[in-house]
Amino acid sequence: MTKIVLVCGAGMSTSLLVTKMEQVAAQHEGTYEIMAVPGSGLKGVAEDADVLLLGPQISFRKKEYAQTYEPHNVIVDVIDSLDYGMMNGEKVFNHALNLLKNK
Repeated sequence: MTKIVLVCGAGMSTSLLVTKMEQVAAQHEGTYEIMAVPGSGLKGVAEDADVLLLGPQISFRKKEYAQTYEPHNVIVDVIDSLDYGMMNGEKVFNHALNLLKNK
């Protein structure tokens, strides 16, 4: 199973994006767990994630999260602000897959 965790300030704005990503994931081979959490809720969730995608509004925390979670083999990146604003689940999901492919 591939675990993709979206992180935003309060975990609310990413909920719709998760739903759209799950719809795209259902059309792909494999099993995917996609979830949204606030930055304060990462502990105990992100350590076993495959990809941690940050909402643009907390992109300033990328270095901090990378230092914490990359030693656990978690890829940390920021969601493109246009894809985030448009809630483009397909592009964000494909971005996560590309990150995994290039790991």
